[in-house]
Amino acid sequence: MLGRLFSMIIGILPQHAISRVVHGLARWRWRPWKNLLIRAFTRAYTVNLNEAASPERSNFESFNAFFTRALAPGAREIATGTHSIVSPVDGEISEFGSIKAGRVIQAKGQDYTTIDLLGGDPRIAQRFANGAFATLYLSPSDYHRVHMPIAGELEQMLHIPGRLFGVSKPLVAHVPRLFARNERVVSLFETAAGPLAVILVGAIGVGSIETVWAGEITPPRGRRIRTWSYPQDPPDFAIGEEMGRFNLGSTVILLWGPETIYWNNNLAVGQPIRMGSAIGQHSGSVPIESDSISD
Repeated sequence: MLGRLFSMIIGILPQHAISRVVHGLARWRWRPWKNLLIRAFTRAYTVNLNEAASPERSNFESFNAFFTRALAPGAREIATGTHSIVSPVDGEISEFGSIKAGRVIQAKGQDYTTIDLLGGDPRIAQRFANGAFATLYLSPSDYHRVHMPIAGELEQMLHIPGRLFGVSKPLVAHVPRLFARNERVVSLFETAAGPLAVILVGAIGVGSIETVWAGEITPPRGRRIRTWSYPQDPPDFAIGEEMGRFNLGSTVILLWGPETIYWNNNLAVGQPIRMGSAIGQHSGSVPIESDSISD
């Protein structure tokens, strides 16, 4: 009952207006204000600044600069096996598994279609038919940059406007099709494991999503899907390389094509993960060893 009530309240709030206010306050450079926010946040969430490239709180020009802080060199080890798939973020595994009949599990009793998630384009969705997915949740205390789970070459990017429901567990459990309704940025890559979609899902308070090749994608909000294609000199990325970031936290969804990746046996819903840690393997041109993976 509390979860349903919470989802109803969030649903009637002016989500984008709230996010615009948060967007501005998080970037306010007035020293007493930004220092107060950073100090309160680090105490509330026990943030480990020792692994940040700049560990001194006073060095950040704004709260948003602190929130999207870079890691110090060597703070994360990238699994470098020939066919490794690594976590693109620090966070928690919300769901993972197979895409069945074009549908992705959101939570127990909730799912949505890949067509809806990808902005209504059946041609894109078809590339991931009978494939695999993983949904990764970033809490406020997590590192908030997003990295590549595998080396890849960018083909296309879509900005899909939508709502800004929160992505906490109660809301994910009670808001139908939440991830396919929220604003999101979809990046489509070609990789050694076939097509890959890295989807950065917005949420209330997350007024901005960036990619390293295009900068800040949202805001502005807009009402129509925007598309960028990269047929010539497409950006290419190594495994573990940064590809985007949330200015305040949310969720990343990965989509893979059919019969190309295999999750590690020890992967589980609710499991904490760190950027660069191995979460699976891809088939490539070498058979996968059955004792280290599951299908």
